Amino acid sequence: MRAFSSKIPEKCWVGEQQKVCYATREEAEAAALVAEHDYGAPKLAVYKCEYGDHWHLSSHN
Repeated sequence: MRAFSSKIPEKCWVGEQQKVCYATREEAEAAALVAEHDYGAPKLAVYKCEYGDHWHLSSHN
């Protein structure tokens, strides 16, 4: 029997909340599309983190 482990995403503090970090813009854009399609999330914007070398998603444009 094969055991599956889930990957815990890297997060960083942005203001008062923790946000998932994406290594590239393309990875963040793909995650936004998955969230919209699979979970019915609103249209999500992608932006470069001002605190690190990664990307985040935002519901604000």
